[in-house]
Amino acid sequence: MTSLVVEHLSVSYQTSVGTEISALKDVNLQIEFGEFVTIIGPSGCGKSTLLHAMGGLLKPSSGTISLDTTVLTEPSPRDAAFVFQDYSLFPWKSVIENVGVGLKFAGGSARDIQEKAAAQLEFVGLSQFADRYPSELSGGMQQRVAIARALALEPKFLLMDEPFGALDEQTRRNLGRDLTKILTDTGQGVALITHSLEEAIFWADRIVVMSARPGRILEEIRVEAPRPRDLSYMTTPEFAELRAKIFDLLEFQHA
Repeated sequence: MTSLVVEHLSVSYQTSVGTEISALKDVNLQIEFGEFVTIIGPSGCGKSTLLHAMGGLLKPSSGTISLDTTVLTEPSPRDAAFVFQDYSLFPWKSVIENVGVGLKFAGGSARDIQEKAAAQLEFVGLSQFADRYPSELSGGMQQRVAIARALALEPKFLLMDEPFGALDEQTRRNLGRDLTKILTDTGQGVALITHSLEEAIFWADRIVVMSARPGRILEEIRVEAPRPRDLSYMTTPEFAELRAKIFDLLEFQHA
């Protein structure tokens, strides 16, 4: 089974005045193909640094990131594709053109790009908006387009950096409900960063709780309820217990 493996990862960088900052220290994490992992921790703890390193956007100071036995040293969207908070859609391209842009960069034929982009738009429920432009869509719909674009590349893993951070609470919940089904059906491995305890629990097979900087993994918590989950799961005793546990771990960081 394919695994994305982080081993003894540390990342440091220098500020503009020459001070060295340790962002991550000795992080070890393994995500299996088909597994959904959420990552939560205090602001500035290195969550995004970890995700960027996992996708080859950031070079480790020490340690390795590998896909099975192959060490990842640069971005490889067919191995690990990103979905960011700001959607990153091209405003002058139509929805279907935005979905197909990664395939175009990868050298796909026009017919292949059109077919795969159309299939992904149908998959995320936006077929009727194929010829619209991003400015004509709501924030939630634009994020669906960004996810369809990433899925069109058929990556082994999807790396999502606070993808719903710019959306209102109701839209976040509704989109989360729909996309947890979509991403369960696709079978990719997923790592998702969030500041929301509710999202961290609702989506995950496993929750990774990180410490304050330098970021380390404090605890990994497994969620037993099968995916995809209905929003009613948020009213269950299991959900309340998990939320209280994660809240206590994060509060300890501020003590």
